[in-house]
Amino acid sequence: MKLGQVQQAGGGVTAAIFEDGLARAIPGHTMLDLMVHSEQEGKPLAVIAQELASGDGQELTPALPIHPPEVWGCGCTYETSASFRDAEHGTREGMYAHVYREPRPEIFFKGTARVCTGPGQPIGIRPDSTFTAPEPELALILSSRGRIVGYTLANDVSAWDIERENPLYLPQSKMYDACCALGPVIVTADALPDPYSLDITCTITRGTAERFAGATSTSKLHRRLDSLVEYLTRANNIPCGTVVLTGTGIIVPAGAALAPGDVVSIRVAEFGELSNPAVRL
Repeated sequence: MKLGQVQQAGGGVTAAIFEDGLARAIPGHTMLDLMVHSEQEGKPLAVIAQELASGDGQELTPALPIHPPEVWGCGCTYETSASFRDAEHGTREGMYAHVYREPRPEIFFKGTARVCTGPGQPIGIRPDSTFTAPEPELALILSSRGRIVGYTLANDVSAWDIERENPLYLPQSKMYDACCALGPVIVTADALPDPYSLDITCTITRGTAERFAGATSTSKLHRRLDSLVEYLTRANNIPCGTVVLTGTGIIVPAGAALAPGDVVSIRVAEFGELSNPAVRL
């Protein structure tokens, strides 16, 4: 099942089921409300959604699919990412390759719903960055017990030049306004039996010109998703609706760094397209 949220006429959002190009609203509930209700009732999320959804579908545009209480990111989960980050620091093999090899993954706090943006909404370029780039990723939607209940697409927008200056600046590279795009929909876990066989593409367009095009597959993901969740939840009780970004295998070079007006489009056939214009904050 594909779930998410749509804008209400009077403001705010409501949860919805997306099917056959239409959205069936779930009045009086946000996506987070549905997840909490699912946990309390002990019913699958898809069942709860079907019980509460309206009967008639409408042509509505997906909004931010969930307002997550927490968003966490994972790094060095693809070999291309680890190699690039070491090269950025001028080392043939350094701390990023070490993290790629070792059992403990890189996990960092990305923010809350405050820094998240949905389909069609702007993503941010820091005013003190000259090399901000998109990072297309598969994202996990977790229950409070750390169970993967769904997946969505994510853009872990990052100021690469700030982290390159010093790894201790990673929080400033990763956490700022409009630094995390999510959408367009959440695919429930039961509807995506193999998350390790997804083809991900990313393009950056400026006007009518394509500035960058890249592709990868989650088959190249170096770590198991349940392992990332297990490390995240060690001595760390997460709230229902936590989102985990699982890392990128698409590396955008400095020559294609984001500029105001650029449009980033991330596509996976099972989800659709997450497209966002870039703005300087």
